[in-house]
This record gives sequence, C-alpha cells and structure tokens, in this order.
Amino acid sequence: MMVLFLGPLTQLAVESPRGLFHDVKAGLTDCQSWSKRVKDLKWLRNHVVAPLTEEFVFRACIIPMLVPCTGPTSAIFISPLFFGVAHFHHIIEQLRFGQDTVFDILICAGHLVGPVLCHSFCNRMGFPAIGSVLEHPQKSLILLFYQLGVLLFFILLFPFTDPTFYGMSPVCSLLLTPRSACT
Repeated sequence: MMVLFLGPLTQLAVESPRGLFHDVKAGLTDCQSWSKRVKDLKWLRNHVVAPLTEEFVFRACIIPMLVPCTGPTSAIFISPLFFGVAHFHHIIEQLRFGQDTVFDILICAGHLVGPVLCHSFCNRMGFPAIGSVLEHPQKSLILLFYQLGVLLFFILLFPFTDPTFYGMSPVCSLLLTPRSACT
C-alpha cells in the first residue's frame, strides 16, 4: 500500500527540512507526543479503532458473503464500494465543520495486524493533495513518483495479494465462477 503513496511520501521527503526519516523517527520516539495522541479521541478513532473495526468488518464479514454470489475477483472490486459508502459520514463531518466544499471532499475523499497498520497509514496520509503538487517547485519529480506509485501498485497488487506468496493455501481461486445458489 505504501507504494501507492510513493508520490505523497516523496513530497513529504522533499519538503522536510531535516529529512523525512528524522521526522518519522522523532514522531515515533517522542513520548510526550504519543501521550497527547492516545488522549485525543479523534486520533484514536482514525488511527486505532476505525482501522481495527473496519478491517475486521470488511475483510472478515463482507468478502465471505460476496464471494459465493459474485466470485472472488468481483468480490475484491465490489467490497470497496461498501467500504466507501460506510465512509460517507466523513463527508458530513467535513461539511458540518466547514472544512471543504462537497466537490473538494469528493475529489479528495485473515490476520488483522497488517491491514490495520496499512489502514492506519492510509488514514494518516489521507487522499493525496494533487493540487498542491501542481504548484510545487519540484512538480516534475513529485508527479513522476505519483505515477510510479500508481503503476507499481497495480503491477504488484495481484502478486502480493496471492496467498501462495505468503506460503498459504488459498481457500478459493480467483478463477472460480460464482456459485449457482446466488443466482
């Protein structure tokens, strides 16, 4: 998933005066900062509770219900639609607090440890601010990494999500056809 955020991560690295790794290390080791975070209910919601519960619900519940009716490949692409609808409350929240217009919001808007950490990372990064890249002094470099990130994401998606890559036997194959019980 971090490959998909190659552009935003490059932008952060370019804009970080002390270096991206120094900033990440400082954020991870600053006890006072962590103390404030765990007391901040919005931070806990976005980086702990939401990733944990959403990954459990969407991976453990929705995919098994969709696979028998749609087949594994379709289920993989349909489940994010349910996931997106479940996030409409973010649009309402942003509108209520006057953070953005509807247009801006819509444009920007197994084992659980890996997906939860990935989900938390995505919540932290947010939707890439592509508009700010277009005005950046090093926009060519950053846009190159945005494109490279998207390309690598799609190239690596199926090899890295194949259970056999992790030494596991798949429960089902992406080549299965939908079961007739759902037709």
